[in-house]
Amino acid sequence: MIRIPFTKAHGAGNDFVLTWANEAPLERLAEAARAICDRHAGVGADGWILVRAHSDSAAEFDASLRLFNADGSEAEISGNGTRCAAAFLHDSGLRKEALRLLTGAGIKEIQLVSAAPLRYRFRMDMGRPRWPAGGWELRLTLAEGEREAVVLDVGNPQCAVFVESFDFDWRKLGADIERHPAFPKRTNVSFVKRLDAHTLDVRFWERGVGETMSSGTGSVGAAAAAMLKGLVVSPVRVLTPGGPLELTWEDEQIYLTGPAEIVAGGEFYFYR
Repeated sequence: MIRIPFTKAHGAGNDFVLTWANEAPLERLAEAARAICDRHAGVGADGWILVRAHSDSAAEFDASLRLFNADGSEAEISGNGTRCAAAFLHDSGLRKEALRLLTGAGIKEIQLVSAAPLRYRFRMDMGRPRWPAGGWELRLTLAEGEREAVVLDVGNPQCAVFVESFDFDWRKLGADIERHPAFPKRTNVSFVKRLDAHTLDVRFWERGVGETMSSGTGSVGAAAAAMLKGLVVSPVRVLTPGGPLELTWEDEQIYLTGPAEIVAGGEFYFYR
């Protein structure tokens, strides 16, 4: 049995377990991620983040992150998860107004907007969205028929599908799209409903996780897709089941603002 110390946090309902990297069983990370994220036999989370602080003042970043999805697969980045990591670092004593965190999608700068005990709000530079050389529009052939989608990379792969309502089995469709042959490395899927020129209502199906209450990168992908289609203009408020996230597009960079709240801590007993 291995004791794994953890802190649990969430960003708009998208929840993560965080552990210092040197306190994790490094030779069994995928297995440990599945166990600790299990919602019945584990702590329960959408992902597990390993955090390694860098105290060297000459370093380009303050800490590095590794993110594992609930199924044990490793992901490049999570917008909500990176804010949770910033909260974890602030709570651990690294109280800087701006943090630079190394993710699988590069270094991300996070600005502290507000802080209360265990509750934070951050503004994060998500970078510039990219899309395939052939363009961002894609027509998917599925069992139910054809669907038009917008495909983007915002540090991880995103597929946005625009809908009039959520009165259909979007979870099944999300699972089908996640593993569609068009996405050999799988993709995150967002179902996007436009409410007005500054507001979107979105549901999320995340690669390696399934349905999530919110998604930072999914919200970025949804907002960027809606902007490309001329449906919204910056700033954009994304309404998620877990709470709103705010996005702005400035000089081709997208910035994501949202909460990060620490809710628990302890030890997980890894028996396997």
